[in-house]
Amino acid sequence: MDGLVSAIPVLDHDAVLAAVDPSAAIEQVRDAFIRHYRGEWQMPPKVYLLSPPNGDFRAMPALGDGLALLKWVTSFPGNPAVQLPTVSGVICLSDAATGVPLMLLDARSVTALRTGAVAAVATQALARSDAQTVGIVGCGLHGAWAARCLIAAGYKPGVCHDPRPEAAAALAREMGFRPGTRDEALAQEIICAVTPGHEPVIGVGDLHQGAHLNMLGADGPGKAEATAEAVAACVLFCDEWTQAVHGGELTGAVEAGLVGREQVTDLGAVLAGVATGRPTPEAVTLFDSTGLAIQDLAIAKAALTAWREGLVSAQTINL
Repeated sequence: MDGLVSAIPVLDHDAVLAAVDPSAAIEQVRDAFIRHYRGEWQMPPKVYLLSPPNGDFRAMPALGDGLALLKWVTSFPGNPAVQLPTVSGVICLSDAATGVPLMLLDARSVTALRTGAVAAVATQALARSDAQTVGIVGCGLHGAWAARCLIAAGYKPGVCHDPRPEAAAALAREMGFRPGTRDEALAQEIICAVTPGHEPVIGVGDLHQGAHLNMLGADGPGKAEATAEAVAACVLFCDEWTQAVHGGELTGAVEAGLVGREQVTDLGAVLAGVATGRPTPEAVTLFDSTGLAIQDLAIAKAALTAWREGLVSAQTINL
């Protein structure tokens, strides 16, 4: 008879954020990109299960450091209208040697934290060395975490913009930014676009020399935050090519024939020291973030360690 699985710890939203702070998330996500690029961590393709017209489900597996992860997460853009989160779900973290579940984690908090962390990681790798000020376009959950992680990485407050003035004002108050127009946010040295991606918010005319753009909102088919022409005018980087051309910021430019694989560099290659990042101070760099399971694994691994070290408490369930 098989042995029984012991009680499984469960980290809810607040427990995840208590277990992994922004600085730790940045360090862990950077390491995950390097480990994946070197082939030490595995990540099969993300699976989309569409639920039209409401949204979609996503299944995201990854394996590394003796751990296996499956993230079951959603994107339902209409949910806020009925007081529900756009993103929700659960992460199962298992022992890669035995298959035994080790922990369940709230997917919403992990997603927000690793999205903010990758904005900081990409900025450190690709922005001008003297770049300081941050513009946030889209001040929802993920825009807020991008701001928090960039401030944790040592960058300076700039401008928050959102079609909902109250959202921009709230984030500005929290982080020491100032609320402003779209043009004012896009005029900063480091720009994070974190919108639903239904309509482009950045065109060629919005690009300025020396800027770095983190495009964080286009994470599924049909989404884009910049026009194809604006994307093609930048020096391009992505988190993972296959995902980026399926449903990322690069998709439109690739489909239009404006961008090919040879024009896009993987962030992991830059972080591993085998590819060049920003070519000149005057270049406009663009990082297309679609969200990777290895990033989730990095955060989940750190949360598991924090729990094992007694730094955070957890609920438990028996299966």
